[in-house]
Amino acid sequence: MSSMHGKEVNALGLWILRILLFVICGIGGYAFTREIAPTPFLLFLGLISGLLLAALTLLIEKGLKQIPLKNLLGSFIGFILGILVANLLSNAFLPYLLDHQQIVLPLFSVLYGVCGYMGLRIGFRKGEEIRLSGWKFFSKGASHSENAKILDTSVIIDGRIADITETGFIEGALVIPQFVLNELQHIADSSDSIKRTRGKRGLEVLHHIQKQAIVDVQIVDRDYPSVKEVDSKLIELAKEVRGKIITNDSNLNKVAELQGIQVLNINELANSIKPVVLPGEEINVKILKEGKETGQGVAYLDDGTMIVVDNGRRHMGKTIDVIVTSVLQTPAGRMIFARLKEEATRESKGKDYYYPLDSEF
Repeated sequence: MSSMHGKEVNALGLWILRILLFVICGIGGYAFTREIAPTPFLLFLGLISGLLLAALTLLIEKGLKQIPLKNLLGSFIGFILGILVANLLSNAFLPYLLDHQQIVLPLFSVLYGVCGYMGLRIGFRKGEEIRLSGWKFFSKGASHSENAKILDTSVIIDGRIADITETGFIEGALVIPQFVLNELQHIADSSDSIKRTRGKRGLEVLHHIQKQAIVDVQIVDRDYPSVKEVDSKLIELAKEVRGKIITNDSNLNKVAELQGIQVLNINELANSIKPVVLPGEEINVKILKEGKETGQGVAYLDDGTMIVVDNGRRHMGKTIDVIVTSVLQTPAGRMIFARLKEEATRESKGKDYYYPLDSEF
């Protein structure tokens, strides 16, 4: 509630500043026109011009907000360097142009315009190479680096991200967009009891992550009004901050990778760190239910990996030793096939005591 209240206060302050900008520009345009040509039509035109200037200023502000700070800084440096180069060139050629005063102003205008534009463009491109991660006064915003990890709604509700961050394996800041928080709050306020439980769980997971001392959690109030879907907003934010998305949503994973955004999938991580079980290995399991095929029993490892035991149905509810026969990797995870140890032992003993007939020599 406090974050929502703070957001409303910030929005109100922003609207007051915008209204103040229109008032100042309107009065300024009116006063300027009154000094040069105080006729009713021109006074009205001056007022309208001031208001249009205020609107143009807001449009420029909106465009600049979409540009990463490193690019803005690079553009500014490049523009200054371009103007300095133009100044050096103009001073070098000025003595030769004193007798042609009529072309000095147009020539220098073109020279400063070209050099300033080239510096602006080159600085914008080279701004990608600027690293701001070590500058302390940028710590309140989203980290513009490959180490920034953006959490989506599904991975927050899932909850395993809290355990992963607690181990210290996640580097960089965890970025949580405000629109993701809004979606979580909407789910937590749902009339559906299941959705409401999921939303509350997600909020609890975020509180747990924020309390961890080793994790830098950044909540960014960045939105993209022209983009409706939350997944699309996550992709836009990842492009802007040059970060990675942490998710367990396979659809978001595919769409993000198609657009060049690196994705860290929690489900893929869970599958990759499951214990390696090899054919021929002996494990102890408890048969919990029947399998699809006749006589099969199903058990599970501690990490949730399914084990299908041949002829294990008759041992339902018992803990038994089995021998792994094969391991199958599926899109949903790893599946293990096994047979009863007693059957495997009996078969191996039969092979040990097998003697060929004389006719086979």
